[in-house]
Amino acid sequence: MQPETVIKYPVSTERTLRTMEAENKLLFVVDKKATKADVKKAVEALFKVKVQAVNTYITAGKKKAYVKLGPENPAIDIATQLGMM
Repeated sequence: MQPETVIKYPVSTERTLRTMEAENKLLFVVDKKATKADVKKAVEALFKVKVQAVNTYITAGKKKAYVKLGPENPAIDIATQLGMM
C-alpha cells in the first residue's frame, strides 16, 4: 500500500492533544485494510520519524491508529506540520 493511501487524516480532539503531550502519540484515521506494519511504514515515510508502536481499533466504521513516536521525535512537531496546533 502507498503511504498516502494508508493514512487518511489525523484526529484532533482535546483527548488526543493530551495524549500527544503526555505519551508522545498521534491518532490517525487509516485505511480499513491497513495493517499495523503498513501504518508504521506510512508514518515513517511521510513524516521522517521513528515509530515505536502502533495500536489500531475500529469504531463507527472507521479504523483508527494510535502511533507512538520515538523520544527523538516530539509528536507536537508533527501536529504542527499537519496544522493541528
